[in-house]
Formats: sequence, C-alpha cells, structure tokens
Amino acid sequence: MKKFALLAVLAGISASAAAQSSVTLFGILDVNARYVKNGDLKVKSLSTDGVNSSRLGVRGVEDLGDGLKAGFWLESAVNPDTGTSNSTRFWHRRSTVSLLGRFGEVRLGRDLTPTFTGYADYDVFGTNGVADASKFASSLGTDRDTGVRADNMVSYFTPDNLGGFYGRASVAAGEGTAGKKYVAGRAGYAAGPLDVSLAYGQTTVTPVSNGDDKFKTLDVGASYDFGVVKATGYYAQSKTGALKIATYNIGAAVPIGLGSLRVSYVHANASGTTDAGVNTNPNDANQFAIGYLYNLSKRTALYGTAATVKNKGSAAFAVASNPTLVAGQKSTGLEAGLRHSF
Repeated sequence: MKKFALLAVLAGISASAAAQSSVTLFGILDVNARYVKNGDLKVKSLSTDGVNSSRLGVRGVEDLGDGLKAGFWLESAVNPDTGTSNSTRFWHRRSTVSLLGRFGEVRLGRDLTPTFTGYADYDVFGTNGVADASKFASSLGTDRDTGVRADNMVSYFTPDNLGGFYGRASVAAGEGTAGKKYVAGRAGYAAGPLDVSLAYGQTTVTPVSNGDDKFKTLDVGASYDFGVVKATGYYAQSKTGALKIATYNIGAAVPIGLGSLRVSYVHANASGTTDAGVNTNPNDANQFAIGYLYNLSKRTALYGTAATVKNKGSAAFAVASNPTLVAGQKSTGLEAGLRHSF
C-alpha cells in the first residue's frame, strides 16, 4: 500500500508539473497572386506575405513558481509558394529564451528591434505586401544589420500592470562585426483606443559620410480607434553623418462588414550630401496604397491590395524588387491572396 501511495504522489506531482508547462506549435501561411510594374518592366507571380509574414514556430513557457516563468520562442520564415525557408538561417525570425515575472521580462537572443516596432506597429498594412511602408526605412548606404531584427540581443520589457505605460530597453553585442552593435529603447502608453510611443536607437556601422560610425534612428508613432475608423501614423527619421531620411506615414482602417478597408499615404524625404559631393535632397518618394481584407473566420482571410510609388531624383523605392526598377521611375503593384493562421 505504501508503494502504491508513493506512486500516486509522484504521479500527481508529475501531472501538476506538466499542467504548469506548455508548448505551442503555430504558424501563418499567406499566398497571393501579384502583378508588379517597375518602370516599363512587368512581372506576374505567385508571391507571399501580402498581409502577414508566413512563418512556422514553436513557443513554450514553464511555471517556476512564485510568479516566475521561463519561456522560449523559435520562429522560422516560410515561403509557401516554393516550400523554402530563409536562405541564410533557419530560425531567421526569432530565437529567444526569457525569464518572466512581476518585474517584467528579460529576453535573450535574436528578435525584432525597438526602432522597428516603433514604427511598424503604426503601419496600417503591417509592413507587409506591396503597401509595406518599411521599404522607405533606408540604411543610407551603411552596413546596418539592425533595421528589423538584431542578433545577440538582451532586452528588458516592463510588466503589463503599469496602467497602460510600457517600455523596452535593448542592447545587442556587435561581437566585432560592423553593423550589428546596437542599443535602443522604446516607451509608450496604450489604454483604451489610444496607443502612442517614442523609440530611439543607434547602430555602430562602417562610416560612409563624414567619418561618422553611428547610425541613429528616431520613431514617433500613434494610433486612435474611433470605432468607425482607426487612424494610425508615424514619423521616422534615420541619419548618419551628413545623410538623413525622414518618413511620414498616415493611415486608416475602416470596418466594413466582416472585414476592413485600409488606406495609407507615405512620404519619404531624403537630405544631405555624400562624401563624394552627391546631393541627395532631390531623392524623395511618395506612396499611396489601398486594400480590403475580408475575414472568412478568425484565422482565415481573403485580401486585395494596390500600391503605387512615385520616385523623384535618384530614389528607387519599389513595391517589390522584381523586376529591377531604374532610379526615378514609378513602381506599381497589385495583389490578391489568402491568409491562414494556425
């Protein structure tokens, strides 16, 4: 009887431990038919990521007791049109381990940077598809490798019980590679219909202008949900040496039926002179985009998007990289697709 009692106790402890831990497999598949015209060149294709970036991931959390938890997150890019993944690394999108508690979260590994989320969270098109506003986040000719994600990063996130206030501080070790050393922070307030934040960061790069080895980025973003329409917008500025690019984005999402109509306008303003004496002031660009997303369910949606970019001077911003766009020419894209998450 004692043996049976001991086995019962051990079984109970094991079941309790299992109940306090969880592992989740998740993913998104987003495929569309796309038409792109860059200048006089045209391409029709089956493409991906019109609404969300396709991905496959696994994440988990373990309850350590007394409010303390350990977590992990592994996420890979997927190209569902060809069945391939990122060409340089498998866990391209995220690979982190975390310690979470009443103090907030300490997260280690490869992750999105504060200066990317500082503007991406306010792009009504979610920095995806032909209307993606991140195409204007130029690295100004530097070897910056922290525009979207950073390797070897340590981040601290504030707890979610601060009355709507939130913050994050991140440091990435360059480990001797130019373009990877990064320090940044983001602070904001999100409560009810309002979300507003400020982010700032700098990356140590190989100098391309005036010997300056710092690439600096500032984001100010905001959104407000009026019910009948959600307005979004941001101002993002990047500079190094004498070169600078400033981007303004204004967008809106209007609920219609089971979906929403989305529109946005983006203006990119370049300025400064290179060490070779090239004036970049004329290299501005504008983008207008419109799209509709129809929800078939909570996990499945149909969508269509159209966007056009008008480049000035030597600007060469394109809705898609194929076909090659000649600087100063117009770029137009149309896509219609299906997105499913699991």
